[in-house]
Amino acid sequence: MIVEINGNPLDVELLGGDDPGKPLLIAHHGAPGLGSRKEPTAAFGHLSDLFRVLVFDARGSGKSGDVPPFTHEQWVADIDALRAWAGAESLVMAGGSYGGFLAMEYAIAHPDRVLALVLRDTAPDHSHEEAAMANARASSRIEVDEDKLTRIMEGRIRDNDDFRDCWASILPLYDHEYDPASIAARVDSVDYHYATHNHAFSVNQLSYDVKPGLPSVACPTLVTVGRSDWITPVECSETIASLIRDAELVVFEKSGHSPPMEEPERFQQVVRDFLVARVLMR
Repeated sequence: MIVEINGNPLDVELLGGDDPGKPLLIAHHGAPGLGSRKEPTAAFGHLSDLFRVLVFDARGSGKSGDVPPFTHEQWVADIDALRAWAGAESLVMAGGSYGGFLAMEYAIAHPDRVLALVLRDTAPDHSHEEAAMANARASSRIEVDEDKLTRIMEGRIRDNDDFRDCWASILPLYDHEYDPASIAARVDSVDYHYATHNHAFSVNQLSYDVKPGLPSVACPTLVTVGRSDWITPVECSETIASLIRDAELVVFEKSGHSPPMEEPERFQQVVRDFLVARVLMR
């Protein structure tokens, strides 16, 4: 459904019915301007027997509207407005990759609202960019196009056609096991919003650093990451887990940037066990 949130239409899906007795879980996708609710649906939709699972295309992504600003402050405000729209006082906050940035920002800004935090392949600051560039250049899967790699990482995409080309050039880096036959379909499946991406990568990321706020996060926290994640390497998740009190870190040995897609059964069980023990049984 399309829901008007803070002056912008968002494409929203609420899984698990409208039983107010179920806790709310909001899951935020990654890749502003590329991502959509399909990613968190695959990662967290299985929890709809226990939670009301709210997934959505963020402002400037997927089928949602493109009303700026595309800032962390606005995206966090949109999350809280969705919580209110769903009629919940508290929630489990989940996010992967760039969505993990926003999940952590939300937990820091609204500590009394968050029952638990679930993170997937994310980073506490923008220092991972240097490692990501080095990993891309060292990979045997692609012959790096320096112009495309630099422009997509720095947020200097020219238009949506250029965005598509740049995305296709680095997509082979994301998986633990590379399937060349899947690339074309994955590129075709995306709604491209180059202006959203450019602002996220050329403006937002330059000042992104939640490390000072992470020690204040008191809710149960699960940090997950694929062992061969090229863009937000394991060290990023280790830093997050070291800064949040009693955080649990789980590394998926046969995954790249997306354990929910590469090791779905194990990922689902790890997340379910964590939330049952730390939220539902409390």
